[in-house]
Amino acid sequence: MNGPGMSGPAMNGPGGSGTYLGMPAFPKAAHEAVRNATLRANLRHATHTIRDKRARAVAELDDWDALREAGRQIKDHTLRHLGHYLVQLEESVTAAGGTVHWAADADEANRIVTRLVRETGETEVVKVKSMATQEIGLNEALEEAGIRAYETDLAELIVQLGEDRPSHILVPAIHRNRGEIRAIFEREMRRWGRPAPDGLTDSPRDLAEAARLHLREKFLRAKVGVSGANFMVAETGTLVVVESEGNGRMCLTLPETLISVVGIEKVVPTWRDLEVFLQTLPRSSTAERMNPYTSTWTGTTDTDGPRAFHLVLLDNGRADTLADEVGRQALRCIRCSACLNVCPVYERAGGHAYGSVYPGPIGAILSPQLRGTASEIDASLPYASSLCGACYEVCPVAIDIPEVLVHLRERIVQGGEVTRRGVKVTLKPAKGHAAERAAMRAAGLAFAHPGVLRAGRRLASRTRRFHPRTLPGPGRAWTATRELPKVPAESFRDWWQRTGGGKDDGRGGK
Repeated sequence: MNGPGMSGPAMNGPGGSGTYLGMPAFPKAAHEAVRNATLRANLRHATHTIRDKRARAVAELDDWDALREAGRQIKDHTLRHLGHYLVQLEESVTAAGGTVHWAADADEANRIVTRLVRETGETEVVKVKSMATQEIGLNEALEEAGIRAYETDLAELIVQLGEDRPSHILVPAIHRNRGEIRAIFEREMRRWGRPAPDGLTDSPRDLAEAARLHLREKFLRAKVGVSGANFMVAETGTLVVVESEGNGRMCLTLPETLISVVGIEKVVPTWRDLEVFLQTLPRSSTAERMNPYTSTWTGTTDTDGPRAFHLVLLDNGRADTLADEVGRQALRCIRCSACLNVCPVYERAGGHAYGSVYPGPIGAILSPQLRGTASEIDASLPYASSLCGACYEVCPVAIDIPEVLVHLRERIVQGGEVTRRGVKVTLKPAKGHAAERAAMRAAGLAFAHPGVLRAGRRLASRTRRFHPRTLPGPGRAWTATRELPKVPAESFRDWWQRTGGGKDDGRGGK
């Protein structure tokens, strides 16, 4: 349930920005993805199944709306006082025997983790699913240092063995079917450790058993574990991981050293706040009333769990995102993936088209803020949406994703002031949007002058017989999949004036 860890091809851009190398802009990547019939079938089946189950699980709670609002308020309060709660968290973790490290960006976080692993003398680590480590490209950084990272979540194991990329926050291998998974296990398991059993079938039970046997030896010999966290409790220094398989529990308790890399936005003030999120997260993600495994740990003890605990607090663009009054609501995200499962764009394009560790609607607003919009892929992500609003309706912390999408589109087209590494900078308007800027200026001029607007409407009505059915130039792409709205013979304003507000519509009515 906690986010996936990175495996497979390198995905970091400059400074560990989390961009898949060589990824084109979203429109091009999506155009290729929609041609893959198998991918679309896998996505359609999986997303419809998950969202239908979620709807039933949420409907069981009469106070769901109240829980959703409570989650929003807790997150907003924490973000407004983030500095205070992070300091409190550091003090609590330190008092409990842990060590806190601060990482401004991905490169610094990777250096810290690599150093900590090297200090143990080990060359292997086992990993709990973690979107933060995926975001910074930790597996690749460890590999360059001669350290091998083993993913232990079943879906992440599939992705790692297949030298693939995750395509979903909750179900990283959602784009694979059972036959493909069996082939990957038979072909690749022996290169990573224990081979797949002879006569392996594609039944879920057999595939899960093959993964269990393969991972068991790694759990038992591992001396270092790496994790993320779903939540961090400031008042006690407690970290929380929720999961469905139990692999996380093994990684968190068996190794001698535990290193957790967590985004600074994951902190909550008190233990009591977990009451809200431990109800909303399972129902929104896996449609369970309660997740099977909730692991919590506070520092170290002499008789139980790792003897050394390190917490790496990751910024990597989060403080800059916090400075944006509209965009900061993306930091409320608890990584449930509900928005992906209802998004018509994600269902057809798949997660890889987003070129980011965060696919779907949340990725379309989070990635351009964490990484900036300088690259072609990041400048295209805010447009990877139909603005239907389904994502907002299902979000358990009420992130208004359509509002942020429009906000980011305005930033890309118009430019403006943003915060980068704590410094205010002014972005220039992005290239390729000159026609859009001209259209918006013309619309602004018309709406500011009622006479101009009225004349334009009348001209459009009188010439409507000559209007084309498709737009020329850049507008051709828009009308290739949509009908151009017909202009009415009379505008509403003219009708209102002519009929006295509908009192006399010319047909005998009043």
